[in-house]
Amino acid sequence: MAAGIWLVRMKTKTRTITLGAAAIAIVASFLAGVYVAGGYRTPRNGPFGVSDAVAAPEAIPGAKAAAPAANIVELLETQLKAVKVEVAAEREFPIEKSAVGSIDFNEEMLTQVFTPYQGRIVELFAKIGDEVKKGQALFTIDSPDLVQASSTLISSAAVLELTTRNVERLRMLYTARAAAQKDFEQATSDNRTAEGAYRAARDAVRLFGKTDDEMDRIVEKRRVDPILVVPSPISGRITARNASPGLLVQPGNAPAPFAVADVSTMWMLANVAESDSPSFQVGQDVRVSLMAHPGRVFEGRISTIGSTVDPITHRVLVRSEIDDPKHELRSGMFANFIIRTGDPMRAVAVPLDGVVREGDGTMTVWVTADRRRFTMRPVKIGLLRDGYYQILDGLRSGELVATEGALFLSNALAIAAR
Repeated sequence: MAAGIWLVRMKTKTRTITLGAAAIAIVASFLAGVYVAGGYRTPRNGPFGVSDAVAAPEAIPGAKAAAPAANIVELLETQLKAVKVEVAAEREFPIEKSAVGSIDFNEEMLTQVFTPYQGRIVELFAKIGDEVKKGQALFTIDSPDLVQASSTLISSAAVLELTTRNVERLRMLYTARAAAQKDFEQATSDNRTAEGAYRAARDAVRLFGKTDDEMDRIVEKRRVDPILVVPSPISGRITARNASPGLLVQPGNAPAPFAVADVSTMWMLANVAESDSPSFQVGQDVRVSLMAHPGRVFEGRISTIGSTVDPITHRVLVRSEIDDPKHELRSGMFANFIIRTGDPMRAVAVPLDGVVREGDGTMTVWVTADRRRFTMRPVKIGLLRDGYYQILDGLRSGELVATEGALFLSNALAIAAR
């Protein structure tokens, strides 16, 4: 009974109740947590210790009640642990914009590898996904153009050898006055012409990727090598292969036998709202997160902003270059990017669990001075960052606020108001 009387006194801090002769019975009903006509009885050890959650006045014969203090909840001793209280402090809230997009290859670093001459593919040395180095062989072809160039090299080498011997012979005869000067000069001219033709023939064969040693062997053995090696023009990853042995390929005919991309950087393509487009500038840093790599952040920068707005979606293309030194990104991955568009601002912040959306849409927090008596206060919220709401109005820095259990307090008040 003494405990029941103490509880009633605690309750009367916010609602004054005059008890008649039936006070003991009413308190007993309150402690039992049962419904009686006209009101709800909160059990002493029940979920809510609410200042005005007592029986309705009309349910108590002879009871008279004063107007309750609005939006106030007072906790019982056993309920204090249900609510965590902290000092409202300021935090930095960066001014950012976000959008969704997808990863794609950096087309400025993507190369279609065509054969420089017509021929049939003999052998393939790479497949999709392989990492290749610049100059590494991708495939070989049997090239009739290489055969023709090699034949010209062999014949020009033979002519050069012949004219060189003729010049040496006529020089000896001319020195001995056994040959006319005009014959010696003609032989010298022919030799120089042969040298020019030979150099041109070597240059022609060099275009097919043959080295000087390989050309020397062709000349020495008088044997044509029809196999043309097509190397990778850059270091990167094989992103496409449209070739097979025996396929006839020609220069510039799509599709290219191979496509190689430098994947040290990738593109992220995003379509941002037209209203947000003025906030984006070329060169701004971006932070990218992907579903495939939760918890990871990839750094990049905006490289291109579209010059037109899509007339249907009213969105603008924003293209960013994302650094990918470990080659972890794949074309087609879904991505989110965030870009800072202004200087961060400091404001009072409350944890997510400390802000309650009421039934009418109002956002509220619970403020206290003694960590027992809580007052509901409407606030205006701004940004949400790292689990904290930015409070624009309604709360001052340094005030005590419920950071956990705010919903508990709101439910308690709602039950008390029934």
